Amino acid sequence: MTAPESAIELQAGELRLALRPDLGGSIAGFWRAALPVLRSSEPAALERARLAACYPLAPYSNRIGHARFRWAGQEQRTRPNFDASPHSVHGLAWQRAWRVEASDARSARLALTHSADADWPYAFDLEQRFELSDTGLRATLRIVNTDARTQPLGLGWHPYFPKRTRSRLHAELTQRWERDPGTELPTRRVAQHGIDGDVAHMDYDHGFDGWQGAARIRDERLALRLSSSLDRLVVYTPPAKDYFCVEPVSHVSNAIQMAEPLAHGLRAVAPGQAFEAWMQIDVAGV
Repeated sequence: MTAPESAIELQAGELRLALRPDLGGSIAGFWRAALPVLRSSEPAALERARLAACYPLAPYSNRIGHARFRWAGQEQRTRPNFDASPHSVHGLAWQRAWRVEASDARSARLALTHSADADWPYAFDLEQRFELSDTGLRATLRIVNTDARTQPLGLGWHPYFPKRTRSRLHAELTQRWERDPGTELPTRRVAQHGIDGDVAHMDYDHGFDGWQGAARIRDERLALRLSSSLDRLVVYTPPAKDYFCVEPVSHVSNAIQMAEPLAHGLRAVAPGQAFEAWMQIDVAGV
């Protein structure tokens, strides 16, 4: 099996990063020596973005309830894009092929140009940058509104971490969004002063507000420090899976349908203006 010509590999010390621009601008794999830091596939073996190590979330994260919203007095529709869900999920960037704008041994820059369509009714330009050092990875997303109208925008990342025997998660938070088990949409916010414990004993599929400092992920092989310019997390710890997700995001799931979308992290970005965010994963052995 041969990787496509657009596949990129970066190397810095013991760290190796493999990218698949054609599959949603995703990270196929991230390793320290031969050990996966994220759920990882060799670039030639990755079949679709849903199986990647990480993919970008843009122009929104998580869900738009029943694939419709009202903005600036106009009714808008998107398109359900995730299994049998009636919602639009995780934006569209993870389902589009990206262009390689530049790359060298330790960095890469990808780009995506979007024209208004059935998946998102506004135009934008999106850039994703990856910078690998001997101790970690820094990813940056920058979205520019190229539409003639102010549009609602959000950003984030969806990394998948391997669930090992002693996987633990620590994150300082202030609130958790309860969710309706039928619709999978948030319903109310309750106090939660952090997460600290064994991932094997967790069963989260929730958004969290008030993320402070770095999230720390540790197991018998690696110690990771996840930080971001964004102040919200989505944590997904499915008990039956061999992975878990800790996702830096800019806004609450389905914020666009809430009474005050901007109070829940969504950005109103004017024509020609930009919104930028970064995520960093620092890696050390134990």
